[in-house]
Amino acid sequence: MKLSVVIVSYNVCQLLEDCLRSVEKDLAGIDSEIYVVDNASSDHTVERLQPLFPAVHFVANTENVGFARANNQAIRLSQAEYVLLLNPDTVVHEGTLRGTLDFLDSHPEAGGAGVRMLTREGDPAPESRRAVPTPWVAFLKMLGFTRRYYMSHLPWDQPGQIEVISGAYCMLRRKALDAVGLLDEDFFMYGEDIDLSFRLLKGGWQNWYLPLDIVHYKGESTQKSSYRYVHVFYQAMLIFFRKHYGHLSFIWSLPIQAAIYFRAALALMHMLGDRMRHFLNPQKNKAL
Repeated sequence: MKLSVVIVSYNVCQLLEDCLRSVEKDLAGIDSEIYVVDNASSDHTVERLQPLFPAVHFVANTENVGFARANNQAIRLSQAEYVLLLNPDTVVHEGTLRGTLDFLDSHPEAGGAGVRMLTREGDPAPESRRAVPTPWVAFLKMLGFTRRYYMSHLPWDQPGQIEVISGAYCMLRRKALDAVGLLDEDFFMYGEDIDLSFRLLKGGWQNWYLPLDIVHYKGESTQKSSYRYVHVFYQAMLIFFRKHYGHLSFIWSLPIQAAIYFRAALALMHMLGDRMRHFLNPQKNKAL
């Protein structure tokens, strides 16, 4: 079998339906399988979509086990030469899957590849290409200097080697996964794609960006205004830093960790301010 597509869902039934329709259409002629791992959605995702997609393998978890663990469940069940990790809030453009497979077939040194992710407005999303957040890169990003982190020097219309493949669309060579291991389940959500990409690089594989398109409705599958999002996102950053750079001196590690906590606190204060403004002036928010 050529390709196993793995999608983890949580309360995004309609988005997942649109995603599956685009994937099934683009898989025409490719020896493939699709796994959907649902993390105990309350919107009856499995009951509603399983009859519509009889060829899809649905795995219904009884609790939300997180993104990394749910992906690993399906990867262990899958059989193909390549594995695609795909977000449910994406729509795959025609030819993207075949184009990615053709590239990986012709580049045996590539462990994985990502693509050009488009916003709902059709603009390329910066996170389509990212650098590993080394202490220096992470420090610059915390200060708002993101050019290095988003590898902005790369052209959008040409393939290029990158460091981090986004988990929203991450096609992986099975041999590479066997060599470096699956997703680290210490990451509940966010950061696991950075960790896996870094391990691929350390294992001698290459990570690539390809000018093939998907639409990524970023944020639609996560409640980014929630306190839980802030906690999980910045906790993932700390896990990655401690795992890969914990050996660095106190002089390096303390400023980075302090910056992470500072940004988390700012995000929480911003959300509190938004909620307070909404509470004090609900009519204005309704008009918007």
